[in-house]
Amino acid sequence: MVRRLIEQRIHGLTGLSLGGVDYATPPGDPGLFGPDSMVWRVHGDFTAMLCGGISALLLQMMHPLALAGVWDHSSFREDMLGRLRRTSQFIAVTSFGPTAAADRLIDRVIVIHRQVQGHYTDGRFYRADDPALLTWVHVAEARSFLTACLRYYRKHLTREEQDRYYRESALTAYRLGAVDVPETAEAIDAYLERMRPALVVDERTHDVVRLLFESRAQFGAVGLGYNLFLWAGVDLLPVWAQQTLGIAPGPWKQAMVRGGIRGVAPVLRWAVQDGARARAEARVAQGPHGPAA
Repeated sequence: MVRRLIEQRIHGLTGLSLGGVDYATPPGDPGLFGPDSMVWRVHGDFTAMLCGGISALLLQMMHPLALAGVWDHSSFREDMLGRLRRTSQFIAVTSFGPTAAADRLIDRVIVIHRQVQGHYTDGRFYRADDPALLTWVHVAEARSFLTACLRYYRKHLTREEQDRYYRESALTAYRLGAVDVPETAEAIDAYLERMRPALVVDERTHDVVRLLFESRAQFGAVGLGYNLFLWAGVDLLPVWAQQTLGIAPGPWKQAMVRGGIRGVAPVLRWAVQDGARARAEARVAQGPHGPAA
């Protein structure tokens, strides 16, 4: 009873609450990646993905044109939870959903991106389907998800396994229109260094940070642990990004946050037994001709 209650509240934060995707059919469909992929291994833990998702958002918003697209064409300031659910749905469906559902969602996002364009405050034109901008958004996500996985879920992934994750996850970025996506840990680090001069922390960026810290009420009872996950996301950022944003946790806070996440993670893993990965595993196990022998 308690386990199911926790699971329901967790599902309320994710794309599963939006419905519209049947993870159970067609039987045997591996989706875009399949159960032997690194994407399934890295994206399979709610705790790490939530921490990584917060970190990715903070890093993405340091790019002024990425922030402008969200600022001008999104309701995230009034509905942070809604944005979390929609982003979670896209990641879950492209990672674990049936192939046709993943294809449909990617196509839908491409159509939406074509409609998102405008001018940044300094007059620069932006468009959400800019291939270079799509690469930035993807790299911020992939780097954040893998960093969270290594810290809180699978700390013993080899460098080859990490590189394989980056190669696999690049598929979705390319499908959306990204170009020159870095596909190894070394290439990711080099890309972030090259991008640093283009990043900006201005009034809008500070507003995003403030909104994140003030959004606890939107998460209901789950919001009791909101600040813990928020600071875990901050802690996953590169040190230079923390310092630029002005929210670097001190050593005591860092230790408390990491200890807190490591304490709550086993409880959440026990509670969430019917997530996107579990549903995908059940679908694949059925096989195209019924349950596997």
